[in-house]
Amino acid sequence: MHHRELGKTGLQIPVLAFGASSLGQEFRSVTLEEAIRSVRVALDSGLNFIDTSPFYGRGMSEVLLGVALRDVPRSSYTLCTKLGRYDLQHFDFSARRVAESVDVSLHRLGTDHLDILLCHDIEFVEMQQIVDETLPALRRVQQQGKVRFIGFSGYPMKIFRFICDQAPVDCVLSYNQYTLQNTRFADEVVPYLKAKGVGVMNAGPFSARLLTNAPLPKWLKEPESVKAAARKAAAHCAARGVDIAKLALQFSLGHPDISTTIAGSANPENIRRWAEWAAEPVDVALLREVQEIFAPVRNLGHVEGLPHNN
Repeated sequence: MHHRELGKTGLQIPVLAFGASSLGQEFRSVTLEEAIRSVRVALDSGLNFIDTSPFYGRGMSEVLLGVALRDVPRSSYTLCTKLGRYDLQHFDFSARRVAESVDVSLHRLGTDHLDILLCHDIEFVEMQQIVDETLPALRRVQQQGKVRFIGFSGYPMKIFRFICDQAPVDCVLSYNQYTLQNTRFADEVVPYLKAKGVGVMNAGPFSARLLTNAPLPKWLKEPESVKAAARKAAAHCAARGVDIAKLALQFSLGHPDISTTIAGSANPENIRRWAEWAAEPVDVALLREVQEIFAPVRNLGHVEGLPHNN
C-alpha cells in the first residue's frame, strides 16, 4: 500500500484508509465476527489508518473497533476519531464535552492516546464556537498527551477557510467532495490547505453509493440530474466490464496532495477487493469517458448543515 505524509504531522499514512462507520450498524446489522474480521482484513491489506466517531452507531463503532484491536500492537496502526456530533441532531462542541468525549473514546477504543481527533461535521453549528472554544480545548487535551494531532471535518467548502484563517489545525477531513462527479475539494480548497501545511484527508470515494452499482439510498441528497448521470456512468463502465466503484476508488486515490481516502465497510471481501484495486493502474481512457458523462453535472452537490455555513 502506497503511503503519503499527512501535512506537517510526520505521519506516513496509507492512501487508502479503513472507515469504521459500518461497524456502528449505520447501514445494516453487523455481527461481532464480521466487525473483527473486517478490521483484521483491513490491517492485513495495508489499511492501517482507521477512522471512526462516537456518532457512528452512537458509540457502537468505537466499542467494536476497540474489541477488534484489543490484541493488535498499538504502534501498528494510526487511529482517528471525532467529537461534537453524537446523534442526528445532537451536537455539543463545548469545552466541557471535549474533555468528556475524549476520555469516553479512549475507554471504548482501549487505548491511552488518539493519533488524530477531529471536530465532527462542524457545519451544523455556529462555527465561531469551534475557533473560540472547541479547538483551544482540543489543544489542552493535546498537551495532556491524550491526542497527537487535531483538526475538523465537514462537507461544505466554506468551512475550511473559515476555520483555518483563524486558528491553526494539523489536519482536516472532507467527504463526498473529491469523487468522479465532484472535485470541488481539490479545485477550491486543497491548494489553500497545502500552502498552510495542513494535512488533507478525503472520505467517501463512492459518494454514499452514488458511484456504485448498489441501489441508491432514499436519504441520498444529490440532485436527480446527478443520480441519472451516475446510473449512466455505471452502465457505461459495466459495458466495458468494469465496476464503476473500482474507477471511483482509483480516481480518489490518485490526487498527490490528498494524503488518504477513507472507505468504509463491514464486509471483509469489499475491503480486500478495494486493496487490490488500489494496487492496479487506472484505465485512463475509461476515466475520460466517464468524466465526459459527468461533465454536465460536475461539482453539483447539496446544502449540508446551517445554510450560512455553505
